[in-house]
Amino acid sequence: MTTSGMKFSASLVVSLLLPYADAFFRMPCAGPLLMERADPIVNPGAVASHLHNIVGGNGFNYSMTYEGTQASTCSTCKAKADKSNYWVPDLYVKAKNGSFHNVGNNGATIYYLQRRDTPTEELIPFPKGFRMLAGDPMLRSSNGGKAVSFACLGGTSGETPSIPNSKCPYGLRAQIVMPSCWDGKNLDSPDHKSHVAYPSLTNNGKCPSTHPKRFITLFYEYLYDIKKFDSEWVGSQHPFVLSNGDPTGFGFHGDFVNGWDIPTLKKAIDTCNSPTGNIEACTVLDLYSNPQMDDCIVAPSIAEQTSGWLEKLPGCNPIQSGPARAIPQPCTSVSIGAKQTFSTDVSSKGWTYLGCAYDALNDRTLPYRYATSTMTVPKCIDHCAARGYVIAGLEYAEECWCGNTIAQGKLGAMKCTMPCAGDASQFCGGPVKLAVYKKVAGKRRKGRGHQRG
Repeated sequence: MTTSGMKFSASLVVSLLLPYADAFFRMPCAGPLLMERADPIVNPGAVASHLHNIVGGNGFNYSMTYEGTQASTCSTCKAKADKSNYWVPDLYVKAKNGSFHNVGNNGATIYYLQRRDTPTEELIPFPKGFRMLAGDPMLRSSNGGKAVSFACLGGTSGETPSIPNSKCPYGLRAQIVMPSCWDGKNLDSPDHKSHVAYPSLTNNGKCPSTHPKRFITLFYEYLYDIKKFDSEWVGSQHPFVLSNGDPTGFGFHGDFVNGWDIPTLKKAIDTCNSPTGNIEACTVLDLYSNPQMDDCIVAPSIAEQTSGWLEKLPGCNPIQSGPARAIPQPCTSVSIGAKQTFSTDVSSKGWTYLGCAYDALNDRTLPYRYATSTMTVPKCIDHCAARGYVIAGLEYAEECWCGNTIAQGKLGAMKCTMPCAGDASQFCGGPVKLAVYKKVAGKRRKGRGHQRG
């Protein structure tokens, strides 16, 4: 999970000193839930122009309704009552050889800030069906706004409105304040912005008369470990670019689809006022454990590489540095297909996939271990079958575990998504997650392998 929640931004600390702005709760979100060209606000039912880093409930889909959010069975975010989704463009590095690689991060921190203009101003919860976006993906120079900022942790640049040309030993944090003033009528608008507005001080102050209703303020933080790409700098110029082809950062933007249980959010707004912001102090919220958050995913629906080394950014997003607004590019779109599966068809061997199972270092799900740097699903099954076992489990890319039974309650995990060490087109479980297969034909023989931990 991201550590950004433990490192307060300078602007946030300053704003907490303002009147009526000293209460908040901080929502850690593991992730990503999904990295894909999906945007159900701007491009409902279609492939989006650029890739987003999405966190939140696994009810996320290409077309979203409030009822769809409530179908979530898990979330990468901490509060069980919050089945919302939050997303931003992801960050890539452009290497000196011209290729691209996703920088990678471990989720986000979403702040819920109780910002009021007066002590008695009511903060209302987001209604069912509410959605909004903030920022402009086509910007390549400042428009005078203060919603977007970047914090270079351990660097010398402090907070800046664009990606700084400063190396950041402890990471680069991309930040955005979402609008908190509402017209009180519309759940969305044609541009997905006009139904909301910023208060006079962006993250504080008075709401305009056209938007008199006041929400709790959302503030997003996404922390990226950019130090590992220090060798890709060209002189004093940073090598980073957002997934929308923006190397400046002015085109950073954020989206929100509400999936909260409304009464619970209202209780949290009214009572979760710890000055530390620790969500654990918010007793009206039931919380997921960190492993539960980390296990939650949505399988991709687009056959498109989004991570690892790429010849170009996903979609049609050439780098446009500005300062003029970026120009949308024509693009032959890929299609939305069936969700990716993370199992291998081994029916020809008389075996079938059972599912993803939890494992633990001190309580192994299966007793016999074999490991090789050339591990594949068939290789593991053959190894277990040759020793008389009827269950095979693959873990951490190169481990094979064998047994004859699996305890109730172990199955039901999701993130068995690690490519096999011997064949990257197959999936071999994950960290303390077993991709489990079972023999469905032939006689069961007593296992003769010795146990190893």
